[in-house]
Amino acid sequence: MSPRAAWRLESLGFDEVYDYVGSKMDWIGEGLPFEGALVDRPRLGTLADPGVPTCKLDDAVSQVRPRLGQWPLSLVVTGASRVVLGLVRAENLGGDGDRPVAEVMQEGPSTYRPHVTAEEMSGKLKDSRARWVVVTTLSGQLVGVVQPEKIHEAAEAARA
Repeated sequence: MSPRAAWRLESLGFDEVYDYVGSKMDWIGEGLPFEGALVDRPRLGTLADPGVPTCKLDDAVSQVRPRLGQWPLSLVVTGASRVVLGLVRAENLGGDGDRPVAEVMQEGPSTYRPHVTAEEMSGKLKDSRARWVVVTTLSGQLVGVVQPEKIHEAAEAARA
């Protein structure tokens, strides 16, 4: 149906028509705008802080230590196009400053999509000791991080 709809729109005079081949959840999972009855629910994409400090695999530990600033826990290790590769906890940034981040990072952290509601995530975090929730698009690009407390607060507000 999508190719036919795109063709029909072109025949009606629309110049910029695209045939989106992914699903609606793919669209929303990329953090793109959407409509519907539940659009106003707080979601990870709106709660996540995009200002989380990042570093690259080959950065030296001594280079990235100052980037933590006010962030008490972790740096997000990213590759090309801000694709999340791992996390570096603050306590792992001591010692030999010449070591590359790749040697001290936690590989493959759990990530969640921007469309996940605060209510849904709050339930998942109920018995978790997670200190951060890393939010990425379906393609793995960093959206930001959010603390569980903020998710629980947003979920409570949505229920009220």
